[in-house]
Amino acid sequence: MDENRYNDKSETYVSQNKEVFLETTSDFEFLQEKIKERPINKKKLFRRMLITASLAVLFGVLACLSFLLLEPILNNWLYPEEKPGIVTFPQEQDEMRPEDMLTEGTTASHEENKEQKTEIQTNTLEGKDERQSTTVSEMLESSVKEESNREQLSGEDEFVEENTMEGGSEQEESGKGVSMQEGNISGSHSEAQQEAPMTEETIPIEPLKPYQTQYEELYKVYREMESSMVTVTAVHSDVDWFNNTYQSEGTTAGVIIANNNRELLILSRKSSLNGAETIRISFCNGTEADAVIKQYDKNTDLVVLAVDLKFLEGDTLASVTVATLGSSISSGMTGTPVIAIGNLFGYKDNVCYGMITSKGNPVTMADSEYKLMTTDIYAGTNPSGILVNMQREVIGIINNSHNHDDTKNLLSAVGITELKGLITKLSNGEAINYLGIYVQDISEQTRKETGLPQGAFIVDIDMDSPAMLKGIQKGDILVRVGSQEIRSAADYMNVLRNAPAETGINIVVQRASVNAFEEMHFVVQPEKQE
Repeated sequence: MDENRYNDKSETYVSQNKEVFLETTSDFEFLQEKIKERPINKKKLFRRMLITASLAVLFGVLACLSFLLLEPILNNWLYPEEKPGIVTFPQEQDEMRPEDMLTEGTTASHEENKEQKTEIQTNTLEGKDERQSTTVSEMLESSVKEESNREQLSGEDEFVEENTMEGGSEQEESGKGVSMQEGNISGSHSEAQQEAPMTEETIPIEPLKPYQTQYEELYKVYREMESSMVTVTAVHSDVDWFNNTYQSEGTTAGVIIANNNRELLILSRKSSLNGAETIRISFCNGTEADAVIKQYDKNTDLVVLAVDLKFLEGDTLASVTVATLGSSISSGMTGTPVIAIGNLFGYKDNVCYGMITSKGNPVTMADSEYKLMTTDIYAGTNPSGILVNMQREVIGIINNSHNHDDTKNLLSAVGITELKGLITKLSNGEAINYLGIYVQDISEQTRKETGLPQGAFIVDIDMDSPAMLKGIQKGDILVRVGSQEIRSAADYMNVLRNAPAETGINIVVQRASVNAFEEMHFVVQPEKQE
């Protein structure tokens, strides 16, 4: 019974507790929460990522622009550099031809000089005769004095008789003495000539002395000009059959033409540098430095290279010299000696001596005309370098591309006088205007016989050139470019060289029609050679 009572109580207790628990949970049921994960807004997240990336790119662009704009200013402020000077090679005026000069005064002066020379020669001859006569008279007087002394030693009694009798004999003896002395003199000369026979051991070497001296002087000129020469090396990266990368090098000669306080400017050939990844300059003292192309001209294949002075040490700048550009239009150059320096046979540092065989040979190119000099120097088919005269001046840039087929190996050079204007623009980094027109002069006789107007005759024009695309044709006559009247080919070239390339150039030509020449106007925009 006790157990049953205990069980009943426990059941009652459990049931009561259960009811209390149920009532409690029902009372706090409104306070229960269920935590759920917040859904991801993909559009909003993508928009935020896009904004963040855009801001990062914008910040990077602004940082790069700020660096590019401020870097030169800060660099110049921290490391100030001198401004490059303007390089100028003044143009030369044609010399007066000999037939245009007055020759009367010169011929008179030559005649006076000849008369003076003849007088001097006669005076010298007379002086020699007088010296010879005095020597003979002195010999006679000495012989007479000796005989008189002998006569005084004889007795006084026989003096008168012996004097009278020996007068003739004394004269005869004196005459014999003189003749014997003269014979001894002449005999001594003949004996000296006979005693000095010409043999192989006694051949004089004096005739070779001037020949040796001449080449020694030429070598001195070469040594002085050697400090102005450099070797230009173009470095290329090539791939062999096994796909291995290697570097190939091609060399050409260059000459130092200017120092603009920031760069050392070097004139060389452009075709040898095509496709070069690096351009290396070797100076006379063995040092090397990298160079960049400042400007080039595709007509003449000339290029000006620039080496920054901050890459050159003081001893290198002290050992190199800037070459002096001379004149190639001086009269009397044909037949004068010259020195060729450069890469003449495919190797660097070559030198040859020779003479100019001809000059003034015209070489017509697009928008330009130059003069070619030929020499008797044997060279390779593609040499490079300079021609130097005896005054240590550069008078030509070696270029054999204009040679005839039968003179491919005879060295030729383009005259430096006609190249000075071009070299000036290349040295200052200015672009070369290009229209593509080939012109030549019209002689006065041809103009009178055919009735052609005054101007420059267009003999050819490049295909698809700016002038051809605007309508200028072969056979037209250039009469005006801009505001400048054209009377010769040189006028056209000078005007085009100095014309600004930003705007079009007004060109006026005369074109042949049925009965007369018709004036036509064109506005041509020159193409820059960059």
